[in-house]
Amino acid sequence: MTARRTNSREKILAAAAEVSRESGAGNLSLDAVAQRAGVSKGGLLYNFPTKAKLMQALVQYYLDDYEVSMARETDPNSAMPKTALQAHIEFSREFCEKPPGAASGILAAMADDPHFLDPLCQFKRRLLDRLKSEARDPLRALMCFLVLEGMTSLDLFEMDVLSNEERELVLVRLAEEAEADKNHAAASA
Repeated sequence: MTARRTNSREKILAAAAEVSRESGAGNLSLDAVAQRAGVSKGGLLYNFPTKAKLMQALVQYYLDDYEVSMARETDPNSAMPKTALQAHIEFSREFCEKPPGAASGILAAMADDPHFLDPLCQFKRRLLDRLKSEARDPLRALMCFLVLEGMTSLDLFEMDVLSNEERELVLVRLAEEAEADKNHAAASA
């Protein structure tokens, strides 16, 4: 999505994202993250005292990156601004092509902290509210959101029930729905 300025905390989070993507969040080790980030394990523990704290920060890292990317893609001053729904579909496509690894690390972090996913739930609610408020047809936006959530969840939990062709058919259809919604809104304005 976006490029970021790197300090040690950012380097650690970027390394954690890479290690998680390569070997799965459940196999994420602090040693592997420290080595990938080029910091000592003590430096990693200074920033993130536990693996659960690292996982929480990693979720927030993804959410922050998403919001920056969403703002950039939907900026009305850009050459080809997208609607929030169009941008969300594109980001979901990217996620499905390169999911962040198995969900076992997330489940382990949830066991340590039952409120681990609260920021993610709040983020998803804000996103859904935005998609619905900007859409000509809020029910269409809700249905697109739910389809994308289902697809990304299947990928996150490594349940490859969709073929690449099926996934692409769905994403193309959702993009068509979002484009139709955008065109209708532009014609109505």
